[in-house]
Amino acid sequence: MTEENAGQGADSGSGAGADSGAAPGAGAAPGGPVWTGLPPGLLRMRRLLLVVWVGLLTLAAGTVPALIAGPLWALCALPPLALLLWGWVMLGRNWRSWRYAERADDLLICRGVLWHEETVVPYGRMQLVEVTSGPVERHFGLASVQLHTAAAASDATIPGLDPAEAERLRDRLTELGEARSAGL
Repeated sequence: MTEENAGQGADSGSGAGADSGAAPGAGAAPGGPVWTGLPPGLLRMRRLLLVVWVGLLTLAAGTVPALIAGPLWALCALPPLALLLWGWVMLGRNWRSWRYAERADDLLICRGVLWHEETVVPYGRMQLVEVTSGPVERHFGLASVQLHTAAAASDATIPGLDPAEAERLRDRLTELGEARSAGL
């Protein structure tokens, strides 16, 4: 089992990203929650942003010293280039660590590579479910679902979902939240 899969418990061992984009119900372990990974569009968006920003830094770090002090100083581009390669790998690991599961009474959200974090949000505690999408997310056809509860520390977000899935999840969570809070 790889580091990315460590701490995934009863999962099939294929990683959270293996069932990315799968319909709810895919990738379930017998008797365990049905995990859904994030779509690959989020990883593509984040990697493109990394290449743009760190790529510009790499270009500047190599070009400016080379023009001022000589061609050997173009080697100053190596540390930002190493940062770009490291960031590329880390973004992939981070993307694979994100997953969520809809259970009967609550929503589970797992994330984290070094520090694995699992958030459980009971449907009856949800006060507001928002779907947000900034300009870059809209360009890549992505949206995020943000859950607000009475306790500010328990607010949770699921980033990078397909807009249709984000709206479906919002509607389902709102419906379940209203049903559970009415039963309290």
